[in-house]
Amino acid sequence: MLDSIRTISDYPQPGILFYDITTLLNNPQVFHFIISHLKTHYESFKIDFIAAIESRGFIFGATLAYALGVGFVPIRKKGKLPYTTISEKYSLEYGFSEIEIHIDAFKNSKNPSPNVLLIDDLIATGGTAVAAVNLIKQAGANCLESCFILNLESLKGAENLRKIVPIYTLLDL
Repeated sequence: MLDSIRTISDYPQPGILFYDITTLLNNPQVFHFIISHLKTHYESFKIDFIAAIESRGFIFGATLAYALGVGFVPIRKKGKLPYTTISEKYSLEYGFSEIEIHIDAFKNSKNPSPNVLLIDDLIATGGTAVAAVNLIKQAGANCLESCFILNLESLKGAENLRKIVPIYTLLDL
């Protein structure tokens, strides 16, 4: 699976090694393996929604939500959602940003405290993921676990995130 991911040096700025998952996604066997594996792993969890972080997390999150027959909730960059939102600021390995979720993102649940799986393509410093978990909680849901295709271990994001939520990763680099 690792050989299906292209790396690009100095993107989006000098000193950053970018993991390009488009080469993983266009490999039907690898993409199918990932979704099948995650479906098997999570089908015993009592998940009501999958929340995914913009933008590459949407690919895995929406596909897995469909496979599990649960709702999908996008967590987007500031200013991209059309309704009332709550937001959280965070730091990246190369700057600062802010993400948002609709205030009523989990309203359609029959569960008063819906169970949510958070998913994204990779975890680096963990700032985005911690902010996303905080938003899920602020919106009245319970984040059962966070899932990442890649964990960049040297940046210690997973280590920090594990302090607030369990984590499942497919590849640790």
